[in-house]
Amino acid sequence: MGLLDDRVAVITGAGRGIGRACALTFVREGAKVVINDVDEAPANEARAACEELRPGSAVIHVGSVADRDHTDGLMKQAVDSFGKLDILVNNAGITRDRMAHLMTDEWWDLVIDVNLTGTFNCIRSAAPYMRDVAKRELEEEGHPRYHRKIVTFYSTAAIRGNPGQINYTAAKMGNVGIMRTVAQEWGRFWINVNAVAPGFTNTRLTAPKQKGDALGVPEEQRQAMLQRIPLGRFGEPEDIANAVLFFSSPMSDFVTGQAINVSGGMQIP
Repeated sequence: MGLLDDRVAVITGAGRGIGRACALTFVREGAKVVINDVDEAPANEARAACEELRPGSAVIHVGSVADRDHTDGLMKQAVDSFGKLDILVNNAGITRDRMAHLMTDEWWDLVIDVNLTGTFNCIRSAAPYMRDVAKRELEEEGHPRYHRKIVTFYSTAAIRGNPGQINYTAAKMGNVGIMRTVAQEWGRFWINVNAVAPGFTNTRLTAPKQKGDALGVPEEQRQAMLQRIPLGRFGEPEDIANAVLFFSSPMSDFVTGQAINVSGGMQIP
């Protein structure tokens, strides 16, 4: 028996890193997943990894959460493929870093559109399959049949502020406001809404950066960051996925409206 037996989840940004770890963790715990990503190749790779664990457990949906038509289709695919939608994990995100006085309208809008509006789009698109279904159950049976879950992502960078990331930090703290509002609006329908902030986590975005690399973090900066983590190591995608699993499972049925950071103690609180 798994913690997510018979549950169906949509996970955005699930082709790589933390999103992929969430998909694999969910499948191990019995869920079926819809893997969303803007890039088809990593989405297919994540699907194949899930299918290796449990055949028939995963499908993909390629597109940007900044597009309302796409998020409508994404939620519909969960129902078309697996019959329902129980869990939404809003993990999709991007960065376009520049100091505040140099930030362009294009980069501001792009990061806000994906990281903040994308979360709103997904929740609004999920409403017919989560809120409305639970509402009918409440009216017909006196209470919803079980707790449905929404987990969104914010950032430890947003908690403390981070030079060069005014667009990213604004969007991520906006996600906390979205989470707390929807937690109150949808609580009567037994839809729990919570948020997770990863700390410094080993992904392709934080790998040691070599000269000429587009992504990564210079090793001296990585070591400086490591000194700020009381537990003495960087996070792994699975560490974040485990927190998302808690918020997505029956273990958190009486937890809603909460934002926690998973940072090894780098950010307290």
